[in-house]
Amino acid sequence: MLFILLGLCHLIGVLSGLRALFTARSPQGAIAWIMAMITFPYVAVPLYWIFGRNRFEGYVTSRRAGDRVVDRLAPELNAYQAFPNSHAPGVPGLFPVLERLAELPFTRGNALELLQDGQATFAAIFAAIEAAQSYVLVQFYIIRDDELGRALKRRLVDKAQAGVRVYLLYDEIGSHDLNTAYLEELRQAGVQVSDFNTTLGWRNRLQLNFRNHRKIVVVDGRTAFVGGHNVGDEYLGKDPKLGHWRDTHVRCQGPAATLVQLSFAEDWYWAVRELPDLNWELRPAANGNQSVLVLPTGPADDIESCNLFFLQSIMAAKKRLWIVSPYFVPDWEIISALQLAVLRGVDTRIMLPRKPDHKMVYLASFSYLSDLETLGVKFYRYSNGFLHQKVILVDDIMASVGTANCDTRSFRLNFEITMASADPAFAAQVEAMLLADFQCCLRVTADDYEERPFLFKTGVMLSRLLSPIL
Repeated sequence: MLFILLGLCHLIGVLSGLRALFTARSPQGAIAWIMAMITFPYVAVPLYWIFGRNRFEGYVTSRRAGDRVVDRLAPELNAYQAFPNSHAPGVPGLFPVLERLAELPFTRGNALELLQDGQATFAAIFAAIEAAQSYVLVQFYIIRDDELGRALKRRLVDKAQAGVRVYLLYDEIGSHDLNTAYLEELRQAGVQVSDFNTTLGWRNRLQLNFRNHRKIVVVDGRTAFVGGHNVGDEYLGKDPKLGHWRDTHVRCQGPAATLVQLSFAEDWYWAVRELPDLNWELRPAANGNQSVLVLPTGPADDIESCNLFFLQSIMAAKKRLWIVSPYFVPDWEIISALQLAVLRGVDTRIMLPRKPDHKMVYLASFSYLSDLETLGVKFYRYSNGFLHQKVILVDDIMASVGTANCDTRSFRLNFEITMASADPAFAAQVEAMLLADFQCCLRVTADDYEERPFLFKTGVMLSRLLSPIL
């Protein structure tokens, strides 16, 4: 019986290795998984089926539901298209490529507002929820049952009891410590609540590596919020270890706000197999005519949309490229694109946190200094608390705020959403915001890694080896 079990394990290892041969993201990854699963399948096979997959299975049903909405919106979308016939400003090809990635156009008639840090963000979100007339859509990666989480719950309960339809979607891994009493109180008040249901479908039963990392609030299909904040007291700067929490959200009104709810609707359809009854009328904002693209990305995409968004943004930069991310674990394509940007004479800056919240990701970021900083990429460590915002600024023409980090997890494993603006005035606001942030940063060089002790360097390189799952 023992020999039969061992033989079965090795057979499963061979079959899993065969699957890795055809589906691994890189030849190096395929070789590593195949060798591990053939020689030591007892540990490698379970790890592969949890961490080794690069596609989220079955989401096509949600996409079809979303496509039906887009088909119905097509005439209105054409009317609000910001760059008809691909006549976009700035770098040739930048915006048309992003539109093809999003499968949605830049729309005109939007009003964007930067919301810096937790107090401003949640004051605006709570005010919008309190003013809701028809429905509220809420989606976060992390929701905690703390002071901020309970403040959100009270408002959702009040609106549901007032007859407003309320939908709440959360990631079951990110919100793993959210207690059932919190959720039950919402359900009792009439709030429709669901986790993202990552393991739905027999092909997803074993996987725990895909996450829904989106942070979305939409009110009445007219006002949308997207950005880096989750729902927890630390996002208000109340974590005694991390201190001030530097983050950025954006509030959008106009056609792009209506399109943000398309991402929510697809995720909701995946989770509960029902498409919520939402307002899909596109209406321009009362004040503002900014061109905005809504770009949802994730492991269910046919191509690696998030990775390509970063690549296209980097390659399009002519004068300036500023990337702000709490986690910096790029792949070689991103590294090469950053190197080329510097060689083109682009002012290339990467802003990262000085304080770590995830030690291994923090360590892995040091390994890229010798590849990039010595060539001319400028690295900065934010020192006034913890940096969590996800912002990109390209020249004077494009700025984006969203949920995607500059790391492999966001590129390939997480469901993310980004709002990109093609408005010079908004880019100027982002520039002013980031210039103030740079005043709170320390410049770091390759010496900050080279002069570290051997044990630190060992931790850095081991963390880099694990970068595909960090």
